[in-house]
Amino acid sequence: MASSPGAPVSDLHTIGEWYSVPDLRLRDHRFRVPLDYSARETTISVFAREVVGVGKEEHALPYLLFLQGGPGFESPRPAEASGWIKKACEGYRLILLDQRGTGLSTPLTVSSLSQFDTPKKTVEYLKNFRADNIVRDAEFIRECLDAWPWTVLGQSYGGFCAVTYLSFFPQGLKHVLLTGGLPPIGRGCTADSVYRACFEQVVSQNEKYYKRFPQDIEVVHELVKYLSESEGGGVPLPSGGILSPKGLQCLGLVGLGSGGGFERLHFLFERIWDPILVPGAKKKISYSFLKAFESWMEFDSNPLYAVLHESIYCQGASSKWSAHKVRSEPQYESLFDPFRAVKENRPVYFTGEMIFPWMFDEISALRPLKEVAHMLSEVEEWPPLYDINALNNNQVPVAAAVYYEDMYVNFKLAMETASKIAGIRLWVTNEYMHSGLRDSGSHVFDQLMSMLHGRKPQI
Repeated sequence: MASSPGAPVSDLHTIGEWYSVPDLRLRDHRFRVPLDYSARETTISVFAREVVGVGKEEHALPYLLFLQGGPGFESPRPAEASGWIKKACEGYRLILLDQRGTGLSTPLTVSSLSQFDTPKKTVEYLKNFRADNIVRDAEFIRECLDAWPWTVLGQSYGGFCAVTYLSFFPQGLKHVLLTGGLPPIGRGCTADSVYRACFEQVVSQNEKYYKRFPQDIEVVHELVKYLSESEGGGVPLPSGGILSPKGLQCLGLVGLGSGGGFERLHFLFERIWDPILVPGAKKKISYSFLKAFESWMEFDSNPLYAVLHESIYCQGASSKWSAHKVRSEPQYESLFDPFRAVKENRPVYFTGEMIFPWMFDEISALRPLKEVAHMLSEVEEWPPLYDINALNNNQVPVAAAVYYEDMYVNFKLAMETASKIAGIRLWVTNEYMHSGLRDSGSHVFDQLMSMLHGRKPQI
C-alpha cells in the first residue's frame, strides 16, 4: 500500500490529498521516470489517479491498472461512480494512468514539441513513447506503490500495451482483461496487413451506414462537389486548416466504428449549409458544421495519435505511410475516390482509423510536425513490442472481449493473436462495437471478470 496522503514518498513519487466526486474518492500520484530506461539520464513526469469507493480509502484492496486506448490519449476523468469504473471500484483500488506524453504526464502537445530546434531531435524524443516504455512505466509505478502483481484492463491500444506487458513483465501481472485490444504481433511491420483487413471492414461499415441513411448519399455528393469546386480544393476551417473532400472522408474515423456513431454522423450533416437570408446570397458551408467537423478530430490536443499511430505496428521495420500505400492499391483507390464516386453516382465512402501524409498539410495543428511525421515513417530500428515465445508459454490468466464487427481491431487478426496466447479465454460478441467498454462498461467488465473466475463459461 502507498504511503500516507499528502506526503512526498521519495524524490521519485509524490502523493496528493484525497478528494471526492460523487460516490468516489480520488488522489493524484506523480512519478519521475526515465525517458529512456536504457540511459536513465533524462526523466519525465508520469501521472496516475487512484480511485476507490467512498469509505474504502484504507481498505486492503487489490490494484487494477487501466490502460487507455489511443495511442496518445489520457485516462478518463471520472466525474461520478458509473459504468465500468463503478463496477471496478467495488473490489479494486483503481489506477487510471495517463500514459507518457498524455494528460498530465509531461504532455506532448504541438506547442511543447516546438521546444526542439530540429525535427531530428523531436523524432529521437518521440521514439520513447511507445508501448514498451509505457509498460516499463507501469512496472515502475507498481513497485513504487509496493503493489503485489496487479490486474490490468486494456482498452483498444491499451490492450496492445497489456500484451506487451504480458510479453516482458508477466511477473507483475495477476490477471489481464482486454477489450477490443488484441494486437497483430507478427515481426517486422504489420501495418500493411492491418490496413488491408481494416479497409475491408470499413467498406462494410460504409454500406451499413448508407443503408441506414440513404438520404445522405446525395447530401455528401453535394458537399464533395462544393469542396472540390472551391478555391484550392477545399474551404478554410476555423483553426486555419482546410476541409477537402478527402478530409471530409476522415469523419469515418469516429462515425463508423463506435456505438451511436452512425447517428452522430447523420445528424452532423443536418447543419452543413448556412440559410439564405438575402436573396441571391452565395451558398456557404456553415461555421457550425466546420466547427463540429474539427471537434471530431482531436489532433490539435492529442497530436501523438497522428505522429505515432503507424509505429505501434512496427518492430524492426518502417511503416512508410502504410495506410496511404494500401489506399493507393487498385482495389481501394477507385473505391475510396470521392470524385469518382460522385461521377458514378455511388456513395462516397468514409475512411477509418488511418493516418495519411496529406493530413500534415491540411490540419493546421499538424503542420509543424510534417517533417517529423515523414521521418518517423522511415524509422526502421523500432525495438520489439511482443515476445511470441513468452506469449505461447503464458501463465497469467487472460480474458478478452473480441468484437466481431470491430472496425479498429480486425477480428481475424485478433483471433490469430489470441491463438498464440496460452490460456486466454475469449468472449466473442457482435452485441457491441469497439466502444463496448464505454457504452456498456459494467456489463463488459462483469462478463470478463466472471470468465476469469469461472462464474461464466467461455463463449
